[in-house]
Amino acid sequence: MQIKKTLFLVLMITILSSCAGAEPVVNEGPAVMTNTMPQPEGEEENAAEPTTVAEETDLANGPTGWEVEVVAENLNVPWSVVFPSEDRILVSERVGTIQEVVDGQVTEEPVYEFNDVFVSGEAGLMGMALHPDFEENGFVYVCYTNQTGAGTINRVVRLVDGGETLTFDSVIMDNIPSNAIHAGGRIEFGPDGKLYITTGDTRQADLAQDTESLAGKILRINPDGSIPDDNPFPGSPVYSYGHRNPEGISWDEESGLMLSTEHGPSGFDGPPGGDEINFILAGANYGWPLVSHEETLEGAVTPIITFTPAEAPASALVYNRDELPFFTGDLFFGALVGRGVVRVELEIDLPDVQAKNVEKIVTEVGRVRDVETGPDGYIYFTTSNHDGRGDPREGDDKIYRIVPVFE
Repeated sequence: MQIKKTLFLVLMITILSSCAGAEPVVNEGPAVMTNTMPQPEGEEENAAEPTTVAEETDLANGPTGWEVEVVAENLNVPWSVVFPSEDRILVSERVGTIQEVVDGQVTEEPVYEFNDVFVSGEAGLMGMALHPDFEENGFVYVCYTNQTGAGTINRVVRLVDGGETLTFDSVIMDNIPSNAIHAGGRIEFGPDGKLYITTGDTRQADLAQDTESLAGKILRINPDGSIPDDNPFPGSPVYSYGHRNPEGISWDEESGLMLSTEHGPSGFDGPPGGDEINFILAGANYGWPLVSHEETLEGAVTPIITFTPAEAPASALVYNRDELPFFTGDLFFGALVGRGVVRVELEIDLPDVQAKNVEKIVTEVGRVRDVETGPDGYIYFTTSNHDGRGDPREGDDKIYRIVPVFE
C-alpha cells in the first residue's frame, strides 16, 4: 500500500516547525510516555524455557491464546531473518555467514559466506531484505560492515537466491559511515517499493544533524541503488535525520505510517536510557544529539514513547496479520538489554499517535534481536546471547516463534 503524500503533509504541518535550533525543554504533555517496566538486575542466568502467555479473544472459533516454540537452534549471533518460502528461512549471522533453515533444521554449511566482513562490537553482517518481486528475480539484499583505507563503512549488496545457494550480484550502496558501535544496519523494503537503510551516528553525534553526512540517518534508495526523485533532500539518499542508532523500521498497514525504534544514550553520550519509538516523516529531524529522553526541541519530532531504564530495541515489527488476532496492529521489538520481546499497543488517529499499553510478552530467553512475521502469519524472533553481552545457554542462539493456541 502506498504511503499517501497527503498523510505525510498533515503530519508534517502538525508536528514540525521551522526553528530547529531552539533550546531543549522538558516535555510535560502527553506526547511522550516513559516506560517503567522492571528490568533484570545483574547478569543472572534466566530459566531455560520462555514465558507463555494466554489471552482471550472474542473471535468465534479463533485462538484463545498463544505460546512460544523453538524453530531452530545453534546459530551464531543471528541478526536478521527472511523467508524465501514457507519452509525455508535465511539467517544472517554477525560473524559473516548466511545460514539456511529448512523445516527447522540448520543446514551443515552456510549458503553464503562473506570474506570481507569487519566484525567488532556491534558491527558485522547485519540486515537482510527480500526484493518486493523476489519470487520473480530472487534478489536478496544484505548490509554488512567493512574496513577500507578510508575507515569503517557499511555496504549494501545484492545476492541472487538459487534455491540452495546464494551468488553475488552487485554492490547497491557503498561507503555508508559505520563504527564498531552505533552501526545501524537494518534494511527493509517499504510499501512504496523503496529500500530503507538505518545508519548510526558512528559515535560522532554531531554527524546526525549534518544532512550532508549519511551517519545518524534513515536512508531511502531505489532497489538498484539510485536516488528516488521524491526524496526530501534532492540528490541525497537521506530520508530522515537526527538519529542516534536506529535498528528497527516497520509500517502500519492500515495507516501507512512508518515507525522506527532507536537506542538512547549509554552514559558516555548522555544519561542512560531514553530509547525511542518514532513515527518517521520525510525530511524530519529527530533531535539527536540536541535532545533525548523527555526533552523536546522546536522543529524536531517528539518520540511516541521513550524507555528508561533502557530496553535497547534492536528491531521493529508492526504485526499486520490476523493469525494472532489479539496482536493485530501492535508494534513489537526485540530487547537486548531488557531481554525479551516487547509489545506496544498503538493508538493511531492521525495526526495523533500514542502508545496505549506496553508489556514484555516474552522473557527468560535472553537478549532478543530480530522480530519478523513469517509466511505462516506467526511472529518469529531471534536471540543474541552469543554476542559477548549475553548469557548463552544450551542450544543458543535460537529462532523462536509465537503461535496461536486453540482450546
